[in-house]
Amino acid sequence: MNCYKKFFRNALLIIMMSWLPFLQAMAQKPAYMLFNEDGRKVKYDKMVSACSKADIVLFGEYHTNPISHWLQLELTSDLYKARGASLILGAEMFEADNQLILNEYLAGQITVERFEEEARLWGNYLTDYKPLVDFAKEKGLVFVATNIPRRYANMVFKRGLSSLDSLSEEAKSYIVPLPLVYDRTLQCYSQLMGGEGSPVSSAPMGGHASINLVDAQAIKDATMAHFIMKYWEPGKLLVHYNGAYHSDEFESMNWFLKQADKDLNIVTISTVSQDSVESLDKEYVGKASFIIAVPSNMTQTNR
Repeated sequence: MNCYKKFFRNALLIIMMSWLPFLQAMAQKPAYMLFNEDGRKVKYDKMVSACSKADIVLFGEYHTNPISHWLQLELTSDLYKARGASLILGAEMFEADNQLILNEYLAGQITVERFEEEARLWGNYLTDYKPLVDFAKEKGLVFVATNIPRRYANMVFKRGLSSLDSLSEEAKSYIVPLPLVYDRTLQCYSQLMGGEGSPVSSAPMGGHASINLVDAQAIKDATMAHFIMKYWEPGKLLVHYNGAYHSDEFESMNWFLKQADKDLNIVTISTVSQDSVESLDKEYVGKASFIIAVPSNMTQTNR
C-alpha cells in the first residue's frame, strides 16, 4: 500500500512540476518588459544606473501610453536620489515661450489654477505630465520648456523655413538660431520623404509639402536640442521627455545634440507596442539604449 501511495505522490509531483511554468505564466501578465539596445532583457536597475551616469537622457514615450508616463516619474524619482540638485528636467510638451509662466509656477509665484489656465497645456497634462512638473516644484528643480511654439512650426509646414526670417528678434529667441542646417538623409527625415533626401540649409524651399513637413520636424528637434544645451552644463544630468520619434534610432534630437557637443554621454529610451513582451520584436532592436516593450492592448490615456 505504501508503494502505491509513493507512486501516486511522485506522479502528482511530476504533473504539478510540468504545469508550473504554465501556471506561473497565467499568474503573471507583465505590463511591460525592458530590453537593451541589443534586444536582451535587462532589469530596471540597469537602466537607472546607466541614466544616472549620463549627461542627457532622452525618454521617448508614446504620448498616450500610461506605462511610459509611470516609468518617467519612477525614473525621475530614482535619478533624483542618485543626482540630487544636479538633475534638470525638460519636455517637448512645453513650448519655449511658456518658460516664464512655468518658472513662475515652479517658484510658487502664481497659483496652479493660473498656470493651468494660461499655459498651453496638452489634453493629457493632468494625468501624464503634471506629476513630473509637481515633482520638479517639490524638489526645487529646473524644468525646461524646450519645444518650438506650435505657431512657428506651423509656419514652416505651410510656407517653408524661409517664412521664419520675417519674425521679430523676440520671436526668434524661442527657436533654434537660424539658419537651420541639418542632414535630410538621416533616416528619421528621409523616411518622411519616401527615402529621398540630402543635406540642406534654410534656403527657400518653395511649397513642396513633403519638404516642409520634414523641415517642420527638423526644426522641432533642433529647437528642443538647442534649449537642452542652453540649460545643461557639465556635471548636470538633464532628463528630457519627448515622443519616441524625436530620439529613436539615435537620430533626430540626438543628432543635433551631438553636433553641439560630440562628447555628450546621451542615453536614449524608447517605448514600443507589441502583442507579446516576452521578447523584443526584431524591428525594434537597436532603436534606443533601452526599449520599453508594452502590450499592444494596453489601455491609453486621453490626449
